[in-house]
Amino acid sequence: MKKKILLVDDEPMVVEPIKYRLEQEGFGVISSSRGLEALNLARETSPDLIGLDLMLPKMDGFKICRLLKFDEKFKDIPIIVLTSRKREGDKSLAKEVRADSYIVKPFEPTFLMGKIKELLPPPQPSPASGEGKREGEK
Repeated sequence: MKKKILLVDDEPMVVEPIKYRLEQEGFGVISSSRGLEALNLARETSPDLIGLDLMLPKMDGFKICRLLKFDEKFKDIPIIVLTSRKREGDKSLAKEVRADSYIVKPFEPTFLMGKIKELLPPPQPSPASGEGKREGEK
């Protein structure tokens, strides 16, 4: 089953190449350009990971991250902040709202893919039926 990523950024020139790369890597991608819409999409679709810009219309990324990470139902969804904000105060605030990673734009696509794969390990194969049982055991 495809892992689902919610990509949130109000700049189409940022979203489209990332979305294309993620789809090439086998991920399903949902995208949003507005904060409140992104929060609702996250709650409706329960993505496996969220790529989140901080500067968004209607609701900023810090608030979205805080609302999801402090909600029992969504707290385990990894959130990667993707932002042009380089200030240490922003990085500290991202940690306070429990973002899992903070990546400053522009970034190398391979760096982002590595971080996604680090936060979304491949599913463990299920053991073959009967493996490890002796003959005659159920």
